[in-house]
Amino acid sequence: MSSKENFKILVVDDEPEARESMEMLLSCAKYSVTVAASAQEALNTLEKEYYPLVITDIMMPGIDGISFLQKIKTIYKEEIEVIMLTAYGSIETAVQTIKMGAFGYFIKGNNPEELLLEIKKAKTMLDLKQTKQQQMLGNAGRFLLNSKNAKMQEVWDMVDEVAKSNANVLIMGETGVGKEIVAQRIHQQSHRADKLFIPINCQNYPDKLIESELFGHEKGAFTGAVTKRIGKIESGNGGTIFLDEIGEMELSTQVTLLRVLETKQIERIGSNRLIDVDFRLVSATNRDLYQAVKEGRFREDFLYRVNTIEIRIPPLRERREDIPDLITFFLEKFQKETGKRIEKISPETERFLLEYEYEGNIREMKNIIERLVILSRDGVLRLDHGFAKVKSIVDTDYMDTALSYKEAKQAFEIHYIQEMLLAYENNISRTAEKMGISRRQLFNKITEYQINTKK
Repeated sequence: MSSKENFKILVVDDEPEARESMEMLLSCAKYSVTVAASAQEALNTLEKEYYPLVITDIMMPGIDGISFLQKIKTIYKEEIEVIMLTAYGSIETAVQTIKMGAFGYFIKGNNPEELLLEIKKAKTMLDLKQTKQQQMLGNAGRFLLNSKNAKMQEVWDMVDEVAKSNANVLIMGETGVGKEIVAQRIHQQSHRADKLFIPINCQNYPDKLIESELFGHEKGAFTGAVTKRIGKIESGNGGTIFLDEIGEMELSTQVTLLRVLETKQIERIGSNRLIDVDFRLVSATNRDLYQAVKEGRFREDFLYRVNTIEIRIPPLRERREDIPDLITFFLEKFQKETGKRIEKISPETERFLLEYEYEGNIREMKNIIERLVILSRDGVLRLDHGFAKVKSIVDTDYMDTALSYKEAKQAFEIHYIQEMLLAYENNISRTAEKMGISRRQLFNKITEYQINTKK
């Protein structure tokens, strides 16, 4: 099985013939290809599904290739690589786009093998990034094992015991508590450790796409299925499948996956051939699935199938004794990554970091400290303008004002959400990810506070 079949490429070109020939070339090379006729169509596609590589023409009506590149790098940064398509007369422009963040460029009319080689280089680099991220996640997991909190240490003890079995595990806890780190630990301590750990965020896929992602599909199975695709479960055969945000899974998909868990067989969409699979399922959610069952939004039989073993992770506010060590860990991490050296933390910043509630838990702490390190000057970590309201909240003089704690907290949340939305061009998915909360949580806050998200 070629890993190419799991590598998705989005091709953007306003010329139908160019799209068709590019789609044919890449499909024959065993890549999973989707095409778009404009940059706006491509941006809409990226909102719904992740593509690690985009290949785009430079000369297009409406949003041209250069503006499109700028939008991708602003919204997705290094998570998506871009290869520019250009004619001979625009080579100088294509070279300039590399300075703007493009991975490379391909001259239309040249040997297609040059483009395939460029794609191979991009895929190799993205694979290396993913490996590094997994290693970082593993390093964080090893650090977090040293919790000073009794409840959290009980979790780790339970994880080590559960890992020895083959039982399905359901990890429950608020957004950002480290559910994937726990899932990784279960995999690393199991007899499947030498096989793949494949994470799938159920929230990231539209209703019908999740089944294609899980089970794969045959060529022509549905509109847009231009080539056969191997699903994540089949790719992870022998390893561990981690379904994050399983509470967002549609009822119809729950029925299908329940049957897979019972039979250990899958069918690709558009096929009637059964394929044997062997995998360990670890799931995670921040929702109350028992309440969801009562409300008819989650199947009871599916719930009891996925939670043979249930692990609940306490939120950070219930293990505040871990906060100082976590702050130290993330400070060291981001100093190494940014090359900046922090010699001193201002008193108000230290006080804020130690006393803040961290509703987004460890993920929110990570994002806050990363931002503070990036914006630090002269070796001093201090609250920046994005946390202007925090100064009021943590300052004792603030107690003399008429605002209650609830009102102060609300004022900060509104300001913080507005700042983050502005930074990520009102992209709710990206903003939620950087804030360390789910898209649903952010949307609820926007609705609650009536925040304007129009550009």
